[in-house]
Amino acid sequence: MSGKADKPLGRTLGWRVATTRQPFATPWITLRQDDVQIDGHGQITYTYLHQSPAVYVVPVTSDGQVVLIRQYRYPVDDWCLEVPAGGSHDRPGVALKDVARQELREEIGARCGAIERVGSFYSSNTHSDQESHVFLALKVELGGKPAREGTERIEILPTPAREALELARTGRVSDGASALALLLCEDLLRRYGYLDRA
Repeated sequence: MSGKADKPLGRTLGWRVATTRQPFATPWITLRQDDVQIDGHGQITYTYLHQSPAVYVVPVTSDGQVVLIRQYRYPVDDWCLEVPAGGSHDRPGVALKDVARQELREEIGARCGAIERVGSFYSSNTHSDQESHVFLALKVELGGKPAREGTERIEILPTPAREALELARTGRVSDGASALALLLCEDLLRRYGYLDRA
């Protein structure tokens, strides 16, 4: 972590990092605290999570099914409808497209014929610096054996593309990042003809 040398845009806006510390870290996240001098407004301590990039994969089978997952999430103690996703923290130097392919194999036991990067977003820009990258996986084939982590409880739910988008729009895909990933893929799903199918 570069401390004073980072946040170049912030420096131009009068935010100057005086000190940086990391009071807590796990393999997945680091809690970062910056003492920041803001021109004309004194000093504050800004605390947020430093996280490596994440990938969100919208998998589509040849017959137009988007492979959603239903996963138990401990922090909210609920089953959540999502798309396969994961972090790059344990794969340093691996291209994000390859991380996306690995997540497909690990979470749903699938492989794909092609994968396209769709875009990226910040999932919680006041609490985390993590950038989430969205990929559309095409010609997805299920049937392989997933290699899930011991904490993962996942059900696989192939869903017609049009219905998957509706689930995202109406909040039934309760993971906000997964819902946005689905909606960002809508134009490509239409272009490839998956929204024309019954």
